[in-house]
Amino acid sequence: MIKKKLALFPEIEKSKINKEIYGHFSEHLGRCIYQGIFVGEDSKIPNVKGMRTDVVEALKELDIPVLRWPGGCFADEYHWKNGVGPKENRATMINTHWGGVTEDNSFGTHEFMELCEQLGCEPYISGNVGSGTVQELSEWIEYMTSDNISPMTDWRKQNGREAAWKLRYLGVGNENWGCGGNMTPEYYANLYRHYQTYCRNYGDNRLYKIACGPSGDDYSWTEKIMQIIKPCHADAISLHYYTVPFSWEKRGQATVFDENAYYTTIACTRYIESIITRHLEIMNKYDPEHKIGLVVDEWGCWWDVETGTNPGFLYQQNTMRDAVVAAINLNIFNEHSDRVVMANIAQVVNVLQAVILTDGAKILKTPTYHVFHMFKDHQEATSIAHVLEDTTAAHGEVSIPDVSVSASKKDGELTVTLCNANLSESYALDVHISGEYAIKSAKILTGAMGDYNSFENPTAVEPKDFTDFENTASGASVTLPPCSIVTLKL
Repeated sequence: MIKKKLALFPEIEKSKINKEIYGHFSEHLGRCIYQGIFVGEDSKIPNVKGMRTDVVEALKELDIPVLRWPGGCFADEYHWKNGVGPKENRATMINTHWGGVTEDNSFGTHEFMELCEQLGCEPYISGNVGSGTVQELSEWIEYMTSDNISPMTDWRKQNGREAAWKLRYLGVGNENWGCGGNMTPEYYANLYRHYQTYCRNYGDNRLYKIACGPSGDDYSWTEKIMQIIKPCHADAISLHYYTVPFSWEKRGQATVFDENAYYTTIACTRYIESIITRHLEIMNKYDPEHKIGLVVDEWGCWWDVETGTNPGFLYQQNTMRDAVVAAINLNIFNEHSDRVVMANIAQVVNVLQAVILTDGAKILKTPTYHVFHMFKDHQEATSIAHVLEDTTAAHGEVSIPDVSVSASKKDGELTVTLCNANLSESYALDVHISGEYAIKSAKILTGAMGDYNSFENPTAVEPKDFTDFENTASGASVTLPPCSIVTLKL
């Protein structure tokens, strides 16, 4: 048992935690869209306009705020006009990035907007810069958001949608330093300025334009982008960082790993805080008024695919290790919510660190799903100041802080999320709180590092009521068991 102190200061307000930090990402990749979300109206699997009812209901439980689509790498080879109109007339394409499968375009703009309406979430569109044209992206915005008399508006109405949709979030390209065109930052920045000029605001719709930012710790990309792209051009830049602890060639298995691989993973995921801090320092130099936000629109664990599955489908299981990774990342994003305005875990169903897995008509919620559910009350809350005594410990070749925390307040209630990444030691926290607060309820997600939910046992890892706390005169005492995530409501 390791004893540490945690102090909470509800009277010291920091920044609003945008609900969009709890966003998700859906790409035309493997079984994310087809089978995972969209099964078609003729499917025996219960659906509404082709969207799986069970998946939609599960995502609604998370209060999912925003969903990114159609990619990813797929976005920069996607031509939206092939995905509207009668399905029998839609052109097919080969998904060259993910498995070489034929894409029939039966899930397109109308279907995605329908999905977002069913979820009650904001759509986030990634536009094609890599293989598209300025006119193509400009007309897509007009098709979706204009009520003017125009060919694009008329075409949308002919295709069954009378009223314009609302579209706030627009990504102008994706990973243009890599799969989106292998561009230099100078070339992309000037191309971005060109493209965004023709992404118009129609009526009262106001686009929030997101430029392609860096991959991981590529600080030179951010430096060059911020020199060329100004607040009058962009509302935010993106950041992509995946937790890949060893190498892209040998990423490791999702469910079979030792303690060294576990702790190396935790150290790797914690590196994102250094990355965010350094990128924000560069952004502050060129944008001292903080007009440009940071959007972490791809993050999460990336393991080898499950045995017997298509290597291009990126299907992986999801363990308590992934849950710990999710909790640490969300705590970090909360702490940087003054500039981190959105984050989108990759990906929502059946791909990478998914919150939901499906198998035919079966569905399961992964440990990562439960973390998002436990953290959802941070959405639109105000982060508060806190001080945690150092919990850094050596674990083989790495030294990492064992405990991460974030705290927020909303409507007179505090939400505190705690994660203990240590596999063998409990942490006894002496929690001091300024003001009259007491713990009224708590949840815990815990298990062995490799525990996961399977279709044979879909509830092996689930949150339970947490009782190992005691309210005290100065706050509370809380004991975090090894490999656990705890949410306190005060």
